[in-house]
Amino acid sequence: MPSEADLATFEAHRSTLLALAYRMLGDVGRAQDMVQEAWLRWHRRDVEVETPKAFLVTVVTRLCLNELDSARVRREHGRGDRLPEPVDLESGGLSRLEALEELSMAILVVLERLTPVERAVLLLHEVFDFPHEQIAPLVSRSPGACRKLLERARRHVAAGRKLITASRDEHRRLLDAFLIATSAGDVGAIKDLLAADAVLITDGGPDGRALRGIRNLRRPLEGAAHVAAFVAATSRRAEPEIERRELNGQPAVVFSLEGRPFAAVLLAVADGKIQRVFFHADPNRLGHLGHP
Repeated sequence: MPSEADLATFEAHRSTLLALAYRMLGDVGRAQDMVQEAWLRWHRRDVEVETPKAFLVTVVTRLCLNELDSARVRREHGRGDRLPEPVDLESGGLSRLEALEELSMAILVVLERLTPVERAVLLLHEVFDFPHEQIAPLVSRSPGACRKLLERARRHVAAGRKLITASRDEHRRLLDAFLIATSAGDVGAIKDLLAADAVLITDGGPDGRALRGIRNLRRPLEGAAHVAAFVAATSRRAEPEIERRELNGQPAVVFSLEGRPFAAVLLAVADGKIQRVFFHADPNRLGHLGHP
């Protein structure tokens, strides 16, 4: 049986470990599996540990890197239309984190476009203050190589942060306006809400998803006019139940058909415009959104 001290120590770091695994994998269920495995290794350890947090972070990072190196996961993450799984931070056990904006869909999409090693170096250095000398053996790189990987990752993440500068009120206002325009199928109104270089990403899962004759896009769609036309066309073909939710720390919408989550829409908002539209419609990764 685990000691109360071991359990208390692990539980004190659980939400941090879960956030790390979620950002590494973009999948809530797999992240929970990594944290559970980390608990088993913590409980069964046969060495003295001076800094439990560093030990546990190292374990979770290694587990995630191994997971991402599997052929199945490499194929899945190689899809141009794949989105990280949306999550209700409260029910997902992530609401206690301070930097909730780092779990926004826009930031997670940027992280997913990095290589696993870049992702690990960025998170270990920026979030957990690991020195490069400590990160290097974890990712099988030299400290100098880790510094270069960090520089590249920082540039990409900085670009992602520029997409989420709106206040919560502005984000909610644009989301509501977007819903009204799409429900009316008003191409012009949708286009007016979008930035000129807006991007739409639709994730229908590995096999894709079709709704009354229109399939999800297998790669990002760019440009306000193209995005508005596609959104208007698809919105006229469904009559889902609409539920406003808080996903990844920001206002979002979950669509349901016959009481089951069918899709989730999250936005990245900045400069008074919608910069990104994330349409998640993989049924195998939305089941947990059915019970807010």
